[in-house]
Amino acid sequence: MDFSLIETMRWQPGDGFLRLDQHLRRLTRSADALGFRQPKDAKKQLAEAVSGETPLRVRLVSSFRGKIEITATPFEPLPEDAVWRIKVAKTRMPSEDALYRHKTSRRDLYEAARAEFTREEADEVILLNERDEVCEGTITNIFIEDTDGMLVTPPLTSGLLAGVLRADLIRERKARSGVLSLAKLKSRPVFVGNSLRGLIRAELVE
Repeated sequence: MDFSLIETMRWQPGDGFLRLDQHLRRLTRSADALGFRQPKDAKKQLAEAVSGETPLRVRLVSSFRGKIEITATPFEPLPEDAVWRIKVAKTRMPSEDALYRHKTSRRDLYEAARAEFTREEADEVILLNERDEVCEGTITNIFIEDTDGMLVTPPLTSGLLAGVLRADLIRERKARSGVLSLAKLKSRPVFVGNSLRGLIRAELVE
């Protein structure tokens, strides 16, 4: 198998890992679905990889044979008033390709979308599918705030990764899934987010 499974998570001094069980559950489900050997002692290896007084971005990579590699680097959380500028890529997400519902090292599609704009032009780039439905960003899930104050995020059938933060927000009844059009993205408050960074206010740049 020429790709690996990936989980990227945040570790906070005093608090430990954010959403650790959810990340490990997703890793287990993806290994099952794709025929990977289950990684052993992931929790133990993660605990051994972290220490200090600085928030960390922790990346776990699991091979087809279940071998784990962990890297931890300092992470600076975004200020609460941060607003990311987002643009829409010409690159399309094939909604029928189930591989994109798992977080893997096969990222050519996301890299192609990201490369369409410089970092000065956009903080994040959004992909649509072949039906013009909003899918996800290159590193985030996307949400709009509906008229009832609830967040709406694209369903898995649009073609996207089921992010850990996205799943948490749905489970906590702060978000629901629903097909999103570009028109909705232009007319409603927009957020992007992932488990590492949390929920970030965003604005669509035409």
